[in-house]
Amino acid sequence: MGALTHASLVEYLLEEAYEVAETIETGADDAELRGELGDVLLQVVLHARLAEERGSFTFDDVARGLSAKMVRRNPHVFRPDGTLQDSFPATMDEIVRKWDAVKSSERPERSGPSEGIPDALPALAKAQKFLDRAERSPTAPYPRKLGQGTLRSWAQARSLEALETADAFETEEDLGELLFAVVGSARAQGFDAERALRGAIRRRSGPPS
Repeated sequence: MGALTHASLVEYLLEEAYEVAETIETGADDAELRGELGDVLLQVVLHARLAEERGSFTFDDVARGLSAKMVRRNPHVFRPDGTLQDSFPATMDEIVRKWDAVKSSERPERSGPSEGIPDALPALAKAQKFLDRAERSPTAPYPRKLGQGTLRSWAQARSLEALETADAFETEEDLGELLFAVVGSARAQGFDAERALRGAIRRRSGPPS
């Protein structure tokens, strides 16, 4: 264990998490999913063990902290003592509002929808997370259905009948705006742009039919 550090394990934690995602998205059987989830859990155990060796925290502390967070952030499900509530909110919007209110009270210093989103997230996933946060923020200047029609608006602003035209974008900044518009439009239709792109790559990289 002495040669391992939290930093040296990061690449394996990310790799194992993506392997879980691939197992789910490709429809692998439960036995494979169980194994991949075990590999992720092993990474958690390793990080906790490193922390324990330096006297910081243990795996049990991680589990207790998670349990307390679940109770704290889900007052619609749990009473403060951890027992179940007698009734639950009728709508998903109500649940989301309660969840967001608790999270905001935990981190009042956060001033915008982008704060707290990991920089290491892939760009499409990060854009979608930003849009999710922005839509739910009571102070952010965004409409409720953020992204609705943004791809169409982007194309119309540039007088483009089709995005495959040679001059659909002229600069990298312009390309970035196009990709952001794609994520917004995908999200407005209930799609996950990051997952969709992974699927497209997977279909092209598979064996020829």
